Amino acid sequence: MTAGERDAREEVLARIRTALGRDEAGSAPAAAVVPRAYEHAGPGGPGEAAVLDRLVDRLEDYKAHVHRCARADLPGIVAAALASSGARRVVVPAGLDPAWTQALDAEAIIDAPESPLGVEALDGVDAVLTGCAVAIAETGTIVLDASPDQGRRALTLVPDRHVIVVRAEQVVASLPEGVTRMRPDRPLTLISGPSATSDIELSRVEGVHGPRTLHVVLVDT
Repeated sequence: MTAGERDAREEVLARIRTALGRDEAGSAPAAAVVPRAYEHAGPGGPGEAAVLDRLVDRLEDYKAHVHRCARADLPGIVAAALASSGARRVVVPAGLDPAWTQALDAEAIIDAPESPLGVEALDGVDAVLTGCAVAIAETGTIVLDASPDQGRRALTLVPDRHVIVVRAEQVVASLPEGVTRMRPDRPLTLISGPSATSDIELSRVEGVHGPRTLHVVLVDT
């Protein structure tokens, strides 16, 4: 290696050290202290009136149909939401509270883990009824995690209508709060309004990647 080549090599190495923040001996600088003062909670606690109102505002802006009710009125509201969309055959996960379907004027088809419905069978139903894991008011997002009252992901992607029951205590103000309630070992589905997409001319098309109609039954008390 010539002297000129050595000088060029040292210059390159020196530039690399400078870019990495190292000194001539190759020692790294002390790690910078990064502030971690993130906002971990939004305004209002879970289930508070203002938080519920914010969730409703976001959902309605996304063109979801929102129904608020007391716990005692839940079966009737669920039945009315399904009837309003003409649903005659409704698939429900095996772990759903049977009280929620007591007032249905429709056939309830249970999707059990030991005998799951095929895609053709799911395509033949009119709607799906589920619970949820958590709802985030700030973004108007409802999270499903395949718990027994929500079932497997295919249930909520194939039918054309989805009715979700959200309890007030499941509604949190901000995304960080929602994340703390999500289980990373479960398949998570995040829903913000009916399935929709837009082409290059911004023509909105609903129902491409999931249900085109979303009903949210929010149980206040």
